[in-house]
Amino acid sequence: MDGNSFIFEYRPGTIHHGPSVVVEIEAELERRGLSRVLIVTDATLAGIPSVVDPVCDGIGDRLVGIFDGVTPEKYLKAAYDGARRVRDEDVDALVPLGGGSSLDIAKQISVLAGHDRPLDDVVEEILEREEMLLPNNEVPLTDILAVPTTLPGADLSQVAGVKLSVDPEGKSKSEIPSAGVSDSRLMPTVVFYDLELFVTTPQSVLARSAMNGFDKGIEMLYTKYHNPFTDGTAVRGVRLLHEGLPAITEESMSQEELSKVLQGIAAAQYGLSTPDAYRASVIHSFGHAIARNYPVQQGVAHAISAPHVLRYLFEQVDGRRGLLAEALDVRNEGADDEEIAAAVVDAVAETRDALSLPSQLRSVEEAEVSHFPDLAKAVIEDPFMESGPRDLDATQSDVEAVFEQMW
Repeated sequence: MDGNSFIFEYRPGTIHHGPSVVVEIEAELERRGLSRVLIVTDATLAGIPSVVDPVCDGIGDRLVGIFDGVTPEKYLKAAYDGARRVRDEDVDALVPLGGGSSLDIAKQISVLAGHDRPLDDVVEEILEREEMLLPNNEVPLTDILAVPTTLPGADLSQVAGVKLSVDPEGKSKSEIPSAGVSDSRLMPTVVFYDLELFVTTPQSVLARSAMNGFDKGIEMLYTKYHNPFTDGTAVRGVRLLHEGLPAITEESMSQEELSKVLQGIAAAQYGLSTPDAYRASVIHSFGHAIARNYPVQQGVAHAISAPHVLRYLFEQVDGRRGLLAEALDVRNEGADDEEIAAAVVDAVAETRDALSLPSQLRSVEEAEVSHFPDLAKAVIEDPFMESGPRDLDATQSDVEAVFEQMW
């Protein structure tokens, strides 16, 4: 398609935003004819009454139980165990509670519950095909009503990732195969942005996840799959996050400030994940290369890499720097292209620094300069690179140079 043609098919879930909105879960379940609900979360959150109790109360008598097998690694075995509970307990709705890992595992549970196959068969299939087969379109997948408590921006998406290893002990992160799944049936039916639950999340966790969500909005603007609708929401989302994210590090964040951040996260990811395209790209590819090889959270990997990746992009392509400058409110009249690019990079770095996140790759445990060739290869081969700017031609030497600048 040329620059004046595009396809945009997007069916996001209903959004509830505000304090104590989880009280509305039961009404949404009633509206959709859902009666048996399983909460999907991690063991830590499952043991925090101030987080779990409001959600349980919001679900009411429809609650079947809590599956707390989620871990940050998102192992397939956890999703398989959850799918067994869905079948054994006749569950028709999942409520992932927590971060992106809970939502990803819930989506994998939904897929696996529709298959009822041995775990070894699923692993073998993914290793052979590099993807998980979905049930045919006639098979309804388990509904997902998401209750996020972090800010990576994974809740208006139809994709999920998972680690395949059944027995990961003794293996490095890079040695454990991973895969993904994508289908419009995996888009959450409803998302509850409950201000009261977000304030229970430690500020350091919010800050790390927020950088991931912030970068999604940035990438929405220079992806080759951009269109006027995603431009509009992404510009608004990036502006709200650039203005609001510094408040996360304050000892007391007001509900008004938190609401601005959550609105920004929702707007920044709105349209990110559609049946024909996924709009995260180059920054995420660098983040994957770092987070999948070292013991570091992806938001930290993005914090380290984002300014350097943007600088590299602007050296290679326009990267829609003018629109990014508008979103970040840094475009000055009379500035030339190089000055605009520099202002965008500086604004992203300032946001990262306001969140008190790391800025150097050397701060990451186990990272070594000798790893740069392998990291560069991982970036170039990452599927998300395909969504980058149309004229970007990432070479091994150029990508290695970006890692050298991060160091």
